[in-house]
Amino acid sequence: MAMTYVPVEVVDTTNLSEADWLNYRRTGIGGSDAAAVMGVSPFATARDLYYDKRNIHPALPDDANWVAKRVGRLLEDLVADIFVKKTGLKIFQIKKMFRHPLHGFMLADVDYFVELPGGKIAILECKTANYNTQYKWQDGAVPLNYELQGRHYMAVMNLDTVFFACLFGNNESEFVYRRVERDHDQEADLIAQEQFFWEEYVQKGVEPPYTEPGDLVLESIRRHYGEANADAPEVLLNAVHALRLEAYLDLSAQKSALAKQVRDLEGQMKQAYAPVVDAMGTGCTALCKCGDREYTITYKPSYRTAIGKDNLERLLLLHPDIHDEYAETTESRRFSVTVKN
Repeated sequence: MAMTYVPVEVVDTTNLSEADWLNYRRTGIGGSDAAAVMGVSPFATARDLYYDKRNIHPALPDDANWVAKRVGRLLEDLVADIFVKKTGLKIFQIKKMFRHPLHGFMLADVDYFVELPGGKIAILECKTANYNTQYKWQDGAVPLNYELQGRHYMAVMNLDTVFFACLFGNNESEFVYRRVERDHDQEADLIAQEQFFWEEYVQKGVEPPYTEPGDLVLESIRRHYGEANADAPEVLLNAVHALRLEAYLDLSAQKSALAKQVRDLEGQMKQAYAPVVDAMGTGCTALCKCGDREYTITYKPSYRTAIGKDNLERLLLLHPDIHDEYAETTESRRFSVTVKN
């Protein structure tokens, strides 16, 4: 049910430093935090968000996505200009952070506002994305993490419409915009989840559990604890972890069985096409016609330039300065379990 309320002004952000802006954001949950609270963010876990709100700094900097973030900020005005040109609507900014008057943990820092025909006001969120992510916007869709951000903003600002504008490239044809209307049932669920996160985790200092996809969780753990310490003492785990280890071993056995099937099928595939390769000789393309069917075959080479093991050893021996200048060291860790009955 719609309610009449006005958002509370928290601070004017016009001349606010980034450090001060981040400190204000730690006083509540912002729109871009909503997806992490709901466990559907492609970028951060709920645990990452908890650490940020508690001002707990990770051991390693979170700079994996810094270029995309910088591009998004730099092109925000351009995306807004394209939206205006495409729609003919007027937009304006209010450079202030707002707080929900009934749910004080909810904050909003909106990109732009839109003047709709008839005098109503809507929200405009400007996005940039990789060209290969256009499928997420197909058939009128909006990526879920952005949709949740918009629903959060509509709740705080008490507005009924949010527009999302996204630029994928460097021309107008690589641009989309979507309109999303307020849904009070979805909004109520979002508010309840955010309230639980804020009160039960952030305010009580309790880490939320990891529920997100494994890759995201492992990266979160790596970033929080830092690089591996080979000299650290052996960790003694409790019986609860044994259940997870048994689950891991079961899944590992299933994977091995499927991998064997894949290898067997790949071998049969090679046996099937080997006579075709024999008929092609050194050729890279071929055409085969049989009745109404026509087959186009390619068997093209690919080349990779790399320093072989022997030459690498010579490089280390004869030109260690050159090797050290260009070599990069990266860390990766392999999980392994052995069982003793």
